[in-house]
Amino acid sequence: MIKVGDALPSVTLQEYSQVEGNGCSIGPNPVQVREAAAGKTIAIFGLPGAFTPTCSAKHVPGYVQKFDDLRKAGVDEIWCVSVNDAFVMGAWARDQKCGGKVRMLADGSAEFAKATGLTLDLTGKGMGLRSTRYSMLVKDGKVATLNVEAPGKFEVSDAETILKQASA
Repeated sequence: MIKVGDALPSVTLQEYSQVEGNGCSIGPNPVQVREAAAGKTIAIFGLPGAFTPTCSAKHVPGYVQKFDDLRKAGVDEIWCVSVNDAFVMGAWARDQKCGGKVRMLADGSAEFAKATGLTLDLTGKGMGLRSTRYSMLVKDGKVATLNVEAPGKFEVSDAETILKQASA
């Protein structure tokens, strides 16, 4: 499993863009993780899937609500990474009113989850390989803090935990 001090993996995530600009076309666009994280402080949180009840009621709204506080604490970007396709993540972003606050990044093949060792096998429940719930603070592409949820818990992947760590 990825740990504090490790570099983020060199994988590609996808982000749905509703408007053309800055070299991005409308629709799914690749995000090279290492390149996108270079020189920035990023709060990354991972969730098993889009539109799940707890993730939609607590996790994503918490990061949207704490956006200004996280920025004041030095966080340049907030990323939500989930094992879904870019179209689903785009729809979830619209549903959660993330516009300009949380980047909803699709890890469609669980490439990021596997490369970081932050996987959750829900094959027995018909959902395949997913991401565990986690949060991390990344500085210049390296993990500065890592918080991994115990199964069935919702204690450390929230925005408040990352805000405390970013403010420290």
